[in-house]
Amino acid sequence: MHLLEVKNLRTRFKTDEGIVNAVDGISYFVDEGEIIGLVGESGCGKSVSQLSVLQLIPTPPGEIAGGQAVFEGQDLLQFASKGPEMREVRGGKISIIFQEPMTSLNPVLTVSRQLTESMELHLKLDRKSSRSKAIDLLRMVGIPDAEKRFGNFPHQFSGGMRQRIMIAIALSCQPKIVVADEPTTALDVTTQAKVLEVMNDLVRRFQTSLVLVTHNLGVVARYAHRIYVMYAGRIVESGTSKDIFGNAKHPYTIGLLRSVPRLDETRKDRLVPIPGSLPDLANMPGTCAFLPRCAYAKEDCRREPWGELRWIEGQHYTSCRVDMG
Repeated sequence: MHLLEVKNLRTRFKTDEGIVNAVDGISYFVDEGEIIGLVGESGCGKSVSQLSVLQLIPTPPGEIAGGQAVFEGQDLLQFASKGPEMREVRGGKISIIFQEPMTSLNPVLTVSRQLTESMELHLKLDRKSSRSKAIDLLRMVGIPDAEKRFGNFPHQFSGGMRQRIMIAIALSCQPKIVVADEPTTALDVTTQAKVLEVMNDLVRRFQTSLVLVTHNLGVVARYAHRIYVMYAGRIVESGTSKDIFGNAKHPYTIGLLRSVPRLDETRKDRLVPIPGSLPDLANMPGTCAFLPRCAYAKEDCRREPWGELRWIEGQHYTSCRVDMG
C-alpha cells in the first residue's frame, strides 16, 4: 500500500471570468522514503495540487471539487479542514516548505517560538525538551551559532538561512512526508545547491518521503526517483527519472528538456523554447490543451478530446496519442 495515494483530485476556483479548473483530475502516489518530482511551468497546478491535499485552499474562491487523498488508509479530504484530524496531519505527519520563507515565517515571532510550537503541539514536548531539540535541528540545517541565534527574528537571517529554518520547522516533528514547494526560488545558485543538499541529507536521515514541486528540471534530475509532469492542471507524463530524461514521450516534456542548457552540447547549439503560453484555464479547449504549442500534432489531435494517461512500459505513462518513437 502506498503511503499517500491521490486519486482523481479536482480543484477549482470561481472567478469573474468563470470557473478555473486549476487541478483537473490528477492521480499520483508517494511511497515511504521516496523522493518524487512534480514539474511544469508556472500556472500548471503544481502548488495547488499539494495545498489541496492538506486542505489549505482558500475557500472561497477555491473548492476541492472531487477526488481522494488517501494517507495511511484515511482519506484526508473527508476530514473537516479546521478539524482536529486535519490539524494532527498538518505539520505532524505531512509538512510543507513554502516558496518564500520571509512570507512564511511570522516576522513578529522569534525563530525559537516558531520551531518549538509545533513540537509542543504534535510531540507533546515540554519547553526545555523542545528548545533542546530545536537547537539541534538548527545545527543540522547548518545555522552557525545555533544556540545564540535561536532567539533571533526572521529578518535577522539571510534568505538562505531563512530557508534552512523552514526546513528545520518542516522536519521538527519527523513527518512521514515533506512537500517542498519551489524551495529554492528566491535563492542564488550557490545557496540553492547547499539548501538542496541539506534537505536531501535530512530526509534520508529521518527516512522521510519528499515531494519536490519545481520548474527546475536540474533539481528533479539530481534528486527525484520518479517524476510527474503537469500541464494545464493535468499530469501529462509520469515515470522514473530515467524514463523522463532518457525516453520522454510527451511533446511538452520533450519541449521542457530542449529548453534547458546542457553541458554535453556545443556552445553553438541554440536552446529551443516552447512557443506560446498556457491556455486560459477558464476556457479550456475540448481537444488537447497543448495542441496550439505542439510541433508533433496530427490531424486526429484536432478532433479528439484530451487523452487519459496510457501505459508505455514499467512505470512510464503519457497522455499523448502520437507515437514519439
